[in-house]
Amino acid sequence: MKFIDTAQITVTAGDGGSGRVSFRHEKFIDRGGPDGGDGGDGGDVVLIASRNQNTLINFRFRKEVTAKDGGDGGKTRRHGRNGLPTRQMVPVGTVVYEGDEELADLAEDGQEFVVAKGGRGGFGNAHFISSVRQAPKFSEPGEPGDSKAVRLELKLIADVGLAGLPNAGKSTFLSVVSNAKPEIADYPFTTLTPNLGVADIAGAGGMLIADIPGLIEGAAAGKGLGDEFLRHIERTAVLLHLVDVMSDDIVGDYKTIEKELAAYAIDLSKRAKIVVLTKTDQSLPEFVAEAEKKLRKIVPKDIQIFAISSQAHKGLKELLYATNELVRQERAKAEETKIANEPSVPVLRLENTEDEWTVDKLGKEFHVRGPKMDRFATRTDYTNDESLARLRDIMRKVGILHELSRMGAKPGDVIIVKNGSFEL
Repeated sequence: MKFIDTAQITVTAGDGGSGRVSFRHEKFIDRGGPDGGDGGDGGDVVLIASRNQNTLINFRFRKEVTAKDGGDGGKTRRHGRNGLPTRQMVPVGTVVYEGDEELADLAEDGQEFVVAKGGRGGFGNAHFISSVRQAPKFSEPGEPGDSKAVRLELKLIADVGLAGLPNAGKSTFLSVVSNAKPEIADYPFTTLTPNLGVADIAGAGGMLIADIPGLIEGAAAGKGLGDEFLRHIERTAVLLHLVDVMSDDIVGDYKTIEKELAAYAIDLSKRAKIVVLTKTDQSLPEFVAEAEKKLRKIVPKDIQIFAISSQAHKGLKELLYATNELVRQERAKAEETKIANEPSVPVLRLENTEDEWTVDKLGKEFHVRGPKMDRFATRTDYTNDESLARLRDIMRKVGILHELSRMGAKPGDVIIVKNGSFEL
C-alpha cells in the first residue's frame, strides 16, 4: 500500500431539516391547532483515530467528505429523521488543521473528533404556540451544516526515531531488531517512505521504532526528501543518530544531521539521543575506535555512543537495552511535566460570549452580528412575516432594536444579519 502522510479535504456536515407548518385536520375536531413537527438534525463528520490505519491514502482520490441532511418535520408533530453522521477512520497520529490553526491531534486509538458539526433542525409551527400566538403560520428552516477545508498530516507515534544520512544503515538496523521489512540496498535513498517496527526486548516489552528517509544538507528547508518526513520523528522520545563508520568524514556527517535537526520547526537536536556508529563489521577495530574517539570530542558528554554491526548482530542487545531505558526516563519526565502543568484547582470561566452582539453602521445599512443572533437569523424565513416578526421580537428583547434606534436607524433602513436582510 502506498504511504500517504498528507491530505487536503473538504468536510461538509448535513443541513438541518426544516420545520413543518401544519394544522390538525380531523373529522369532528374544529380548529385542531398547529401540529407541524420539527426538522431533524444534520449528520456530523467525525474523524476517528484507528491503529488499523497507517496511511492517509483513503483521501488521495476522495477530496470531499459529507454527511447526510436531516429530514423535514411532518404533520401531527412528527419529527424529521436525524441525518446519519459520516465516521471516517484515520491513522493514530493524524493532526487536523484549518489553515494554520490546529483543530485536533488524534494521538490515541479510538479518539474521536467532530470536524464538521451538523446543522440543527428547524422548529415546526407547533413549537411556537403561546398565549398570544394561538395559530402560528410559520416554521424555522434548518441550520446549514459546517463546511470547511482542512489539512490532515500524519505524524508517526513511536518511541524511537532513526536519523542519519542516506545509506547510514537505518533500514538494515530496523529490519534486524524488529518485525519491519523495509527495502534495503547498497545505495543512497533506498528508503522513500517512513517505516515502523517493534523491537521486542526481553523483560522490557516492545519498543516502537520509526525509520525515516535519509536526510541531506538543507533537509529542514525542504531539500531532498526534507521536512516532508522530519515530522515523523517529532513525537519520538529518543533519537538514534546513526553514522556510517566507513564514511570519509564522520565528524562532518554527524554535524550535517545535527544542523538539520536543529533547523527544523521544532528543534529536534535537543531531543534525547544516542549516537550509533554502524557497519563496524566492514572496518578494522582500530579504525572503529578512532572514529568513536573523533565523535567523542564533539558529541556532548551526556550522550552515549555505541558501535554496532546490524549484519553481524554485534552490539545490538546493549544498544536496545540502553535505548529502552532512555525512552523510559524521557516518558517519565514528560509525564511529570504534564502533571506539573495541570492546574490543581479547576479554572472557572465565568465569561459567556454567546449572548454578545455588535451593530455596525455602513451608510444606511446596519450590520448585526453575534453567536446567538447569527443562529436565530439562520433559522428565520425572511419570506414569512410571522417568522420575521419573531426575529424582530428577539432583537427587541436583547436590546438590539434599542441600539439601532440610538444609532439613528429609521423605518425603511436595511438590517443585515448573517444569512439575510430585512427593512426596519
